[in-house]
Amino acid sequence: MPAPLDSLKVVEFAGLGPAPLAGQLLADLGAQVTVIDRASGKVDATDVNRRGKRSLALNLKSEDGRALAHALIAWSDILIEGFRPGVMERLGLGPADCPDTLIYGRMTGWGQTGPLAKAAGHDITYLATSGALSLMGSADAPPKPPLNLVADYGGGSMFLLYGLLAAVISRGVTGKGQVVDAAMIDGVPAMMGLIHGMMAQGVWTDQPGTNWLDGGAPFYRCYRCADGRDVAVGALEPQFYALLLDGLGLGDADLPDQNDRAGWPDLTARFAAIFVSAPRDHWAAVFAGTDACVAPVLTLEEAARDPHLAQRGVYVAPGGIRQAAPAPRFSASDVPQPTAPTAPGADTETVLAELGYDDQTIRTLRASGALT
Repeated sequence: MPAPLDSLKVVEFAGLGPAPLAGQLLADLGAQVTVIDRASGKVDATDVNRRGKRSLALNLKSEDGRALAHALIAWSDILIEGFRPGVMERLGLGPADCPDTLIYGRMTGWGQTGPLAKAAGHDITYLATSGALSLMGSADAPPKPPLNLVADYGGGSMFLLYGLLAAVISRGVTGKGQVVDAAMIDGVPAMMGLIHGMMAQGVWTDQPGTNWLDGGAPFYRCYRCADGRDVAVGALEPQFYALLLDGLGLGDADLPDQNDRAGWPDLTARFAAIFVSAPRDHWAAVFAGTDACVAPVLTLEEAARDPHLAQRGVYVAPGGIRQAAPAPRFSASDVPQPTAPTAPGADTETVLAELGYDDQTIRTLRASGALT
């Protein structure tokens, strides 16, 4: 069976962060993604976000190089770029310079408009400005950034993909493409509906480390074990909480009510004293097969060997580099296993031949400096 997105042709302008991940995820599901690189180079098997993509290297400062970019764009359904506002326009490659059937994906931190549109930033910057970072951590310490998973990839890549595929559906109705302005500063708040709702209900405070999901609740946090490793506890529901108490030997103990916040410090201290009395894998065995939602905190090396992840094939290693397999799974579509990345510029001749350029023309373009 064909892959879900094998009818889509995507041109991606090489960059960093959420735009390359979006291109990779489209390629994983069968889209033909061609990266326009600034220069040819060596293969880097560790650049996981390049897997499944082709590459041609163009000099976009030359007239011929820009003409080649336009030819590839005209051949494509979707364009992805992650530059600051105005960069593509100065190259003559902005939305107004492209076919009206093109879906033009723009990935930035601040968006295409607003006072900060042209300012620099990183995942932590957008988390801070959106208000989300203020809710992460504990009351007695500065917030801790959750790697770069939330703003870059959650609020960035995933919302870019959501917008691009929505625009594909819209184009099927209208026949017209459009610009998708995906901004991390928009995506992060969009993921916080649950928290805003709980605040409105008065069951969530803006004091970090005092709530259900931020480590304040004794039944939703991590605990250190005797061997210095950790377990993660997520026993939110009453029936799961009862199983947690049973596993800790507290099923018949006189304890504060689960959701009595005044009793949380006492419960946390008692849970911590029990967990630290035995190694992590002891507790993994105690809670194995139960719905207590207690899990060992695995390292990446351990996760790759976990029986459940191994059985599902969650990790693969094209080119000897461990990385995630394509997701999600499909019942009636074939999603091939990823292959190692090719070098920047490695597919220049192949791509140009598909666009109708003959060998002599390609040699002339290379001699002129349009191909790098």
